[in-house]
Amino acid sequence: MTISDALPHATAPDATRAPPPAAPEAAPGIDTGIAGDVAGDIALADRLGASLQAARAEIGRIIHGQGAVIDQTLVSILAGGHTLLVGAPGLGKTKLVTTLGIVLGLDARRVQFTPDLMPSDITGSEILDEDEHGHRSFRFVRGPVFCQLLMADEINRASPRTQSALLQAMQEHRVAIAGTDHALPSPFHVLATQNPIEQEGTYPLPEAQLDRFMLQIPLTFPDAAAERTMLLATTGAEDAAPVPVLSDRALAEAQRLVRALPVGDKVVDAIVRLVREARPETTSDPRLREALAWGPGPRAAQALMLTSRARALMDGRLSPSIDDIAALARPVLAHRMALSFAARAENRSLPELIDGLLGTLD
Repeated sequence: MTISDALPHATAPDATRAPPPAAPEAAPGIDTGIAGDVAGDIALADRLGASLQAARAEIGRIIHGQGAVIDQTLVSILAGGHTLLVGAPGLGKTKLVTTLGIVLGLDARRVQFTPDLMPSDITGSEILDEDEHGHRSFRFVRGPVFCQLLMADEINRASPRTQSALLQAMQEHRVAIAGTDHALPSPFHVLATQNPIEQEGTYPLPEAQLDRFMLQIPLTFPDAAAERTMLLATTGAEDAAPVPVLSDRALAEAQRLVRALPVGDKVVDAIVRLVREARPETTSDPRLREALAWGPGPRAAQALMLTSRARALMDGRLSPSIDDIAALARPVLAHRMALSFAARAENRSLPELIDGLLGTLD
C-alpha cells in the first residue's frame, strides 16, 4: 500500500492533524503532525518509500540471512539515531556497515577499537605547523569521527576515556578540541559492534552511553538456506558489490519527513504505557517490580516514537500503528533495562519480560 492509499487514515480523528485550513492547528492532546504542505509531503513520502524499498533490497542482495537486522538498522538511521550491533564474529557486521554507507550515499569510515586507542585517535588533534617564514601556529587535523557513518568496531574494547570522547560526538554531533567546538557532518550516525562471546580485556559500556544508542540489534546465525546462498555468493571469482541508491540529501529529507509523520493518540498512549510498565518504580505488576533492577528512561519513549514512524515510512504507511511499537519493543528497551539478582537466579531474560509487557499495548 502506498502513502497515497493511506491518506484517509491520516485525516481520521485518531491522526495528529485536522483537515488543513490556512493555518492548521493540532487537535488537543495529539502529537503535532505533518507540517507545511500536506500534499507535497505525501508525494515526497511516496517517492521516498519506493527509494527506501530499493535500498533495502540492494542491502539484502549483499547481506544474506539478516533481513530483520537490515530493517532495524535502516529504521534507526531513518529515525536519526545510533545503533549497537551485538553478535558473534563472522555474521557480517562490518560488511553491513560498509554496504549501508555505499547504498545510502554516505561518507563511511571504520575504527577498530582497542585498549590503547586514545580519544585523539577518534576525534583528531592539534599539531604545530611552521610556515616558510618561520611562523608557528596550531592546526586541527580531523579524526575519523568527521564522517557521516562511523563504524566503531568492538566499541567495548576501548578504555572509558575513549568511549566518553565518542559519547560527546554521538549526543551533541560535535567535538571540543582545545576549547574550540568542531561540528560533525550531517547526517551523522554511529554503528557500533560488540562481540558477546569474548569479554576478556573489554570495558563494558556504562548505562549512560548505552542509552545513547537508539536500538540494540542482536545478530543471530542465518538459517540453512541463507547460509547456502551466502556460501555460493562469497566464494566465487567475484564478490557482489553494492550500488548507491540514495544520497545524503535524500536521507536527510527522509529523516525530516519521519519527524513530520502524524501519530495518533492511541499509539502515543501505548508508548507511554509500555515504557512506564517497564520501570520497577511505575509498573502495576508486582512480579515485574521484583524482577527489574531498573527500567528505561524517557529517551526510550522518544526512540519508540521516532522508530515507529520510520518503520511506517519504510512500509509505505502514513502513520505508525501498535504493531510497529510491538516490533520495536525489544531493540529499544533491552539495553535500557536490567534484571534484578533474584530474576537472574531464576534464569529469567529481558526478552521474555519485554514480550510479556506487550500485552499492555492492547
